[in-house]
Amino acid sequence: MINPYLYIAYEPAYNHPLPEGHRFPMLKYDLVPEQLLYEEIITKDNLHPPVPCKDAIILMTHTAEYLDKLKLQQLSPKEQRHIGFQQSPQLTQRELIITQGTINCCHAALKNGIALNVAGGTHHAFADHGEGFCLLNDFAVAANYLLLQKLAEKILILDLDVHQGNGTAKIFDKENRVFTFSMHGRHNYPFHKEKSDLDIELEDGTETITYLHLLNQNLNSLLQNFQPDFVFYLSGVDILSTDKFGKLKVTMEGCKERDRLVFSQLCSFKIPCVVAMGGGYSPNIRHIVDAHCNTFREAANFLWQ
Repeated sequence: MINPYLYIAYEPAYNHPLPEGHRFPMLKYDLVPEQLLYEEIITKDNLHPPVPCKDAIILMTHTAEYLDKLKLQQLSPKEQRHIGFQQSPQLTQRELIITQGTINCCHAALKNGIALNVAGGTHHAFADHGEGFCLLNDFAVAANYLLLQKLAEKILILDLDVHQGNGTAKIFDKENRVFTFSMHGRHNYPFHKEKSDLDIELEDGTETITYLHLLNQNLNSLLQNFQPDFVFYLSGVDILSTDKFGKLKVTMEGCKERDRLVFSQLCSFKIPCVVAMGGGYSPNIRHIVDAHCNTFREAANFLWQ
């Protein structure tokens, strides 16, 4: 049964044109909502297109110099290589739209318990530069927005992408109201890691049972001890055994169980949650899309209404 309260931020601009053969699977941003519509998990009424985020909100997190570089197309070739995308006005606009999508999801999550952004989770973006396919840190911008608007007092950023959320960790390294938790591959990108409030480093080849045990143990303890009143969940599917870069051995069902575990624990504590998809680089794009769709399928079971 379709739940009209399932709020999903999506805009066609999420699928930004890239050169042929580029390793980033940009097409997934169209395929995920298409699959959900095909399965009749959602209707078009569940999809909400964001507008670009206002500069004043971005500047609560990112430096004015960096935002100017993005808007005026002044990134150096080296800066563009670190990001992994060639700069363009359309790319900057895309990032502003994605960021506003995450903010819009915050308002929906406060009402319904969970809201999801088809894109986002751009956790490698620092206040003054971008890296690893990330230009603006949407979770950081949205978290600072919630704090400023007094819509949350204690925020947990739960980063389960296989790569450490280095930009997020650095942005909040002196902010006690935001707890950064990253569970990631020890020997994976980024090779210089920042210090999150809690880093769980996974060895290459970590299997589903170990992964879920570590997550369950640490998340439950964290929810009881830190007691957040809002959570941002980065549900990267690059933990899959099929992923080209992940180095872990988590099954498709294990990845789905991870999402179920997260949503069930947050629901039991009645904590609102915004979800962004994060990374996924399996050679067969069907594996990426199916794993991301599982996140939406599971989320629909834990809405408050």
